[in-house]
Amino acid sequence: MEAKSVVVCTWSEGQGELPVGAEEALTLGRKVAGALGSRLRLLVLGPLPEAGLETAGRFGADDVDQIDDPALEAFSPDVYVEALALYCEQESPSLVIFSQSADTRVVAPRLAGRRGAGVVMNGVDIALGSDGQLEATASAYGGDTRVVYQLSGAPSYVVALAANALLPEPADGGPTHPACRSISTELSGVEERVRVVERARTEGPRLEDADIIVSGGRGLGGPENYKLIEQLAEALGGLAGASRPIVDEGWADSSQQVGLTGKITRPALYLAAGISGASQHMAGCSAAKTIVAINRDEDAAIFRYARYGLVGDCLEILPELIRAARS
Repeated sequence: MEAKSVVVCTWSEGQGELPVGAEEALTLGRKVAGALGSRLRLLVLGPLPEAGLETAGRFGADDVDQIDDPALEAFSPDVYVEALALYCEQESPSLVIFSQSADTRVVAPRLAGRRGAGVVMNGVDIALGSDGQLEATASAYGGDTRVVYQLSGAPSYVVALAANALLPEPADGGPTHPACRSISTELSGVEERVRVVERARTEGPRLEDADIIVSGGRGLGGPENYKLIEQLAEALGGLAGASRPIVDEGWADSSQQVGLTGKITRPALYLAAGISGASQHMAGCSAAKTIVAINRDEDAAIFRYARYGLVGDCLEILPELIRAARS
């Protein structure tokens, strides 16, 4: 693979810091750029956060590029894809790395399609293979297994790094001092094809940032029992989560869903009550430092992941845990 630049792309929509996942993507980007002997660039769409330049230097970026256009102030898929396509046409990077999120799941494949590039989603690592070609390792089947793709045959590649795939590591030898460039693009003529009628509103702490999460599943028996999950989470100083089945049935809000199609979390403690442990759910919590499972079925898959397991009815065990946590 030709030693062109490696680009880590992100956007913050006016936040004071780079979004969650940017440091992990920069860590991976630095590793790949070092293996290829190429430059590492951080590309920011929209306003550059106050801490953006410092973070880029701390993680070893050589350059920081910013596309600051009024059309990029709020996320708009068609506009963002156009901006990225124009940037890649101008800079011709060999690899573009995103931190995977709901937004980048939309943008990354479309950018690859526009550029005729190869694309890998759910990435967990990129390394130089024995034949000198880059190989991307990705999570597959809800996290049950790994698949390795050889990045060859395309002019460039797009990789979306799965949340919590690796730990961020600042560059050895201290921070770099990246130069900051402003990149001009013409985006005024881009029309968004999908109109957002009403945006979801999220307030308060986020599951992705929680140190303690208590989640419930169908083993709760009914929606009236989800209050036990909320009470235990509150008593432990954590947040309440839920499996997809009970979210689909309306027992809990979609913002509380943990799993492949919900939130990807990495808490210190994850307590799963009445959750079977399907791979789709475990994709959202398997990175927890400690998993505690409560399930009546001693053969439930959740016990394969749990450090501590309680075999029993969660409707009998949860009230006792709440009582103990409050005392």
